[in-house]
Amino acid sequence: MTEQSNTGGPAASNEGLLTRLIRAAEIDTRMLGMLAAMLVIWVGFDIISSILRPGGGGLFGGSFLTSRNLWILLVQTSVIAVMTTGMVLVIVLRQIDLSVGSMLSIVAVATGVLQVFELGPMLGVGHPAIWIIAVLFAIVLGAAIGAFNGVLIAYGQIPSFIVTLGGLIAFSGAAFLIASGVTVAPMDKTFKLIGGNGPAASIGPVWSWALAAVACIGIGLAVVAGRRRRLTFNFKPKPVWAEILSVVVGCAAVLGTTAVVNSYLYPPRVAERFALDNKIPIPPGVENKAGQAICQAADKVVSCLDGLTFQTGYPIPVLIMLAVGLVMTFVARRTRFGRYVFATGGNPEAAELAGVNTKRLTVMVFTLMGALVGISAIIASARLDAATTALGTLNELYVIAAAVIGGTSLAGGIGTIFGAILGALLMQSLQSGMALLNVDSAYTNIVVGVVLVFAVFVDQIYRRRVK
Repeated sequence: MTEQSNTGGPAASNEGLLTRLIRAAEIDTRMLGMLAAMLVIWVGFDIISSILRPGGGGLFGGSFLTSRNLWILLVQTSVIAVMTTGMVLVIVLRQIDLSVGSMLSIVAVATGVLQVFELGPMLGVGHPAIWIIAVLFAIVLGAAIGAFNGVLIAYGQIPSFIVTLGGLIAFSGAAFLIASGVTVAPMDKTFKLIGGNGPAASIGPVWSWALAAVACIGIGLAVVAGRRRRLTFNFKPKPVWAEILSVVVGCAAVLGTTAVVNSYLYPPRVAERFALDNKIPIPPGVENKAGQAICQAADKVVSCLDGLTFQTGYPIPVLIMLAVGLVMTFVARRTRFGRYVFATGGNPEAAELAGVNTKRLTVMVFTLMGALVGISAIIASARLDAATTALGTLNELYVIAAAVIGGTSLAGGIGTIFGAILGALLMQSLQSGMALLNVDSAYTNIVVGVVLVFAVFVDQIYRRRVK
C-alpha cells in the first residue's frame, strides 16, 4: 500500500464537469483545500499588516508577502518540516510520538555541550572536524533515543502514547541536567551555516536557478516515468492534458519560489559585517550604505557601481528540508519498508499474517523518527547559535498538527510526505503572521490548537465520505 489519492466519491454520471476533471487528473481535493487555506492566510496577513503598518512593501502593501518574510518563513519551516516527514510514518503506523520536542532539546543541548566544552578545547576552536563530528553525533543520538522508544513500544508492549509522554517529561529534564540550566553557546562557525546564518549559508542566485532547472527536468522525467509504469502494468494513465498540467504547475511553483528567494538581499548591516569579517573590499563611499544597488554576483559577492550587496538564493536549511522530503517520499512510495509501513497501518493483523515483522518495523520507524529529530536539532541550534532546554518547546504539537493538516489520518494507513511539508508551512505561516502582527503567543497557541482539532474533524468527514 502506498500513499493514497482522492479516487473515491459518487458515480461519475452524477458528477459535474469540474469534479470529473479533478478526478481525471487524480488531484487530491484535501490538498487543494489546504493550498487555498494557505493562500487565504498569506493574503489575509499581508492585508492586515498593510492596514496596521502602511508601507510594508508586500504584494498588497503589507509586510507578509515580501521576499524577506517569505525567505525567513521557509527557513523557520525547515525545523518542523523535517520532523513532520518522520511523524507521517509514525502516525500511518497507528502510533504517536509526543516526545519529539523534548528529544530535540536534549539532542541540541548534548550536541552543543560536545562542541563547546569537549571538541573546542580538544581540537581547537574552529577546527574543521568539529562540525562533522557534531552533526554525526546529533543524528546518531536522535536515532538511539528513537530506537529506545521503539523497543519499549514494540517489545515492551507499552502504548506509544505512554512511552512518548514519559519521554516528553523525562527528556526535557535530562536536557536541563546536561546543560546545567544554562544556555550553551556559541556554536562552531561552520556548524552555524547549517542554520542559514549569514550570506555564506546560502547557495546564491546562480546555483539556485541551476537547482530550479534541474528540479523542473526532474518533474518532467518523473511524470513520464510514472506514465510509462502505468502503461507497462496495464493501468489507465492520466489524460495527456493532466500530465502536462502537472509539469507546468510543478515548474511554475519551483521557478516562483526560486525567484522569491533570489530577490531577498541581506540587510545592509549584515552584508557590511560579512564583508569586513571576510576581508572583502567595500567600494569607496558606500560604507553603511550596502544594498543600494543589485549586483550580479560571482560567488555571491562583487564590487559594483553603487554599493555592495549579497544575494541569498536557497539557504542551507531549506535545501536540507527539500532533500529530506525527497528521500522520505522515495522511502514511503518506492521501498519495501515504506509499503510495509502503509500496509501495517491499514491492517496490522493482515500485515502480520502476510509475514511482516511488525515489531521490528515499529522500532525502525521510531529510529528513523529520532534521526530526523537529530537533523532538526542541528538546524534549530545552528540557527539560534545556541542550545537551550526550551529549544523544542511545543514542537510536538506543531509536528503532529502539520502531519494531520497535510492529510495524514490518525486512524492509520493514509498519509503523504508532500502534504505534511505543506502542513508544516501552513502552521509556520500562522505563527509567523501572528508574530508579525505582534499577537500574544497565548493567542497563537489557541489558534494552533483550534486548527488541529478542525483538521481532524475534516479528516473524519472525508473518511466517511469516501467509504
